[in-house]
Amino acid sequence: MKYTQLGTSALTVSRICMGCMGFGDAQNGQHSWTLDEAHSREIIRHGLDMGINFFDTAIGYQSGTSEQYVGRALRDFAQRDKVVVATKFLPRTPEEIDAGVSGQEHIERMVNTSLSNLGLDYIDLYIYHMWDYATPLYDIMEGLSRVVKAGKVRYIGISNCFAYQLAKANALAEKENFPRFVSVQGHYNLIFREEEREMAKLCAEDQIAMTPYSALAGGRLAKRPGETSKRLEEDSYAKLKYDATAAQDQEIIRRVAELADVHQVSMTEISLAWLLTKVTAPIVGATKQHHVDGAVKAVDLVLPAEEIAYLEEAYVPHRLVGVMAQNTPAAAKKPHVWSTGSQTICS
Repeated sequence: MKYTQLGTSALTVSRICMGCMGFGDAQNGQHSWTLDEAHSREIIRHGLDMGINFFDTAIGYQSGTSEQYVGRALRDFAQRDKVVVATKFLPRTPEEIDAGVSGQEHIERMVNTSLSNLGLDYIDLYIYHMWDYATPLYDIMEGLSRVVKAGKVRYIGISNCFAYQLAKANALAEKENFPRFVSVQGHYNLIFREEEREMAKLCAEDQIAMTPYSALAGGRLAKRPGETSKRLEEDSYAKLKYDATAAQDQEIIRRVAELADVHQVSMTEISLAWLLTKVTAPIVGATKQHHVDGAVKAVDLVLPAEEIAYLEEAYVPHRLVGVMAQNTPAAAKKPHVWSTGSQTICS
C-alpha cells in the first residue's frame, strides 16, 4: 500500500479508501446485497491487513448500522490513531425545518448520533453528504466550525456538489475563519468523467483532495461483457446512473478488458490504476476479500501514457445522474428518500 496526504490536512491516508456502504443490516436499509456484521468484520480486517487505513461510511447507510459495524470492527482490530474514519451527514428534514431546528443544531445532532454509532470520541473527516438547498450556507459552515472547535471532528469534506458550490463554501470559510473543506467526494470513474470539466481543476488549484465514489461504476468496470453479479442485477440505484448510457460506455469497458489481458491483471486493477492518476484516494466498495485484493494491487500498477489515452479517447459527455440530478432545486417531483432510522430524509 502507498499513502498520501489528504489535501491540506494533516491526515495521511492509504491510496485506496474502503467504501462501507455495503456493510449494515439490510432490513434497516435499501440494499439487499449488504453484508451482515460478521462478514463485514472479515472484510474490514482484511483491508487493514492489506494496509488500508481510510474508511468511509455515512449515517444514511442502512439506518446507521454501517457506522455501527465499522466502528466496532475498527475498535477491535486497529489502533485509533492509525486509521482515518470518514462519515457523512444528511440535510435537515422537512420536520426539522418546520420545527425551526437550525442548521447548527442539526449538525450537532447528526455528529453526536454518528459518534454514538461509531463508538468513537472524534471523527477524522466529517462530510457534508449533499447540498442542503433549504439551509443557508452560513449556518452549515458555522455548524461545522462548532463541531471542529469542540473536538468532535478534525477536518471537514463535502460530497455531491458542483464546483461553484465548493468554491463558494470555502470562500465563506476563509472570510469567516471557519474550517475549509479539504476533500470532495464526487461521482467519477472511467465511464463518468464529468468531474473533469470544473471540479478537478478547482481541486488541483486549491489543493483539495478528490476521493470519488462509484470508482468501478457499480461493478461495471470490473466485469467483462456477459458477466454479472447480485449487485449488478439488484442495485437499482446503479442502474439509474448507468443503464441509459450502457451502449456508449461499452467500448470503454471493452478496452479495460483488453488492457487487463495485456497486463494479465483484473479489470478492477486497470480501472483503478487509471483513476489513481487523477485523484487522491478512490472509494472502493468491497463485499468480498478479492475486491480488496484487486483494489490494493491497482496501487502498484502504472499504465503508460498511451494506454491512459486509449482508455480515455472513447468517452463522450454524460448527462447529470444520481444524487446530483436528484438534489437540485429543479429535481424531479418524486423525491429520493434517505433513512437514518430515527428520521427519513427526502431530497
